[in-house]
Amino acid sequence: MKNWAGNLEYSSADVRRPESVEELASIVAAAPRIKALGSRHSFNRVGDTDGVHVLLDALPQQVEVDAGRGTVRVSGGVSYGALCRTLEDSGVAIHNLASLPHISVAGAVQTGTHGSGVDNPSLAGAVESIDLVRASGEQVRLTRDDGDEFLASVVGIGALGIVTGLELAVRPSFRMRQRVLEDLPWDTALSDFSTIVSSAYSVSLFTDYTGNSINQVWLKALDGEAPLQNLFGATPALRPRHPLPDMSAENCTAQMDEPGLWLDRLPHFRHEFTPSNGDELQSEFILPLEHGPAALQAVRALAADLAPLLFVSEVRTGAADEFWLSPFHRRQSVALHFTWKPLQAEVEAFLPVLEEALRPFGARPHWGKLFTPDGYDWEALYPRFNDFRAFAAGHDPQGKFRNALLDSILGVPARR
Repeated sequence: MKNWAGNLEYSSADVRRPESVEELASIVAAAPRIKALGSRHSFNRVGDTDGVHVLLDALPQQVEVDAGRGTVRVSGGVSYGALCRTLEDSGVAIHNLASLPHISVAGAVQTGTHGSGVDNPSLAGAVESIDLVRASGEQVRLTRDDGDEFLASVVGIGALGIVTGLELAVRPSFRMRQRVLEDLPWDTALSDFSTIVSSAYSVSLFTDYTGNSINQVWLKALDGEAPLQNLFGATPALRPRHPLPDMSAENCTAQMDEPGLWLDRLPHFRHEFTPSNGDELQSEFILPLEHGPAALQAVRALAADLAPLLFVSEVRTGAADEFWLSPFHRRQSVALHFTWKPLQAEVEAFLPVLEEALRPFGARPHWGKLFTPDGYDWEALYPRFNDFRAFAAGHDPQGKFRNALLDSILGVPARR
């Protein structure tokens, strides 16, 4: 098996597809090494194992809305696209979505995946409870009332158990409009950065860091909000756009200020579009919002070496949260996302240069994308990192949920 991008082949010796949580628990209890695979939209080996891989798509796919409590209970293997259609049928929504709605709920939450918007938490921010199968095969449900155990487990990078279900907060359905601006001058983007990224419910900037202007600004506004008057020197796009300038916008969500449902505007790509294996690689680095302009300047200084490796970079934002290993832990943040050409050796050679440029700003890498794990002081970046490491050792003393990447981050467990 390979991941979505096709840049890595998994190392598992066996693949199982349990049809019930009880069957999954038995498999977990018996396996010396095990990991779950969802939509396989990770670009590194965070979900790899040399033992057993379990696929969760044969488990009962539950999506149950409790309008009275304002929540939905969803199986971990369900995709956001499937979840959102059911939510809309019930007249409710979730607060935000990633750019691609085809990813699984559990995998996105476990790796700290997010959408955009200065006041919008990551996808994990909606979690009210989480169901896990621990290394022993024990089935547990943790809620916000469980305090530290809950805050450690929601963004758990697969180290604390296999996620079988989540309860998410929902809100009444809402409508949005989306428009694209072009050629935002870099000088204005840097001087008015906070104002620009706060100018709509969700804002994304697309750039290759060359030239005097940012290619595109995607604005996703709540329907009924006053239209943006100050365009900051950019010009409105005269036709629907794809983030890549030479690509057709056919598979992108509707633009041109056309009102529509939240689930058809918050992602960049339509759910009915089924993406093929992506001929791309991805990295992402999340840092405090106030450092955004200086960090962008530092990346621009690398443009001569960066641009030939890059399809496009997306700049987006997110609200602070309390999850121990969330890249947004206790920081309102800006995220610099890099969609690379499928040049793995060249990208991996360049990453330490990029990471060094972003190090002064306290950049945290996205757990499911390409980064160099031995280049980080994890204890300095995450105040509860040592506590998380202790939780991982306590819940998985034999390291059955570990792999080489997690060992390099958390340290090799003393297996017994």
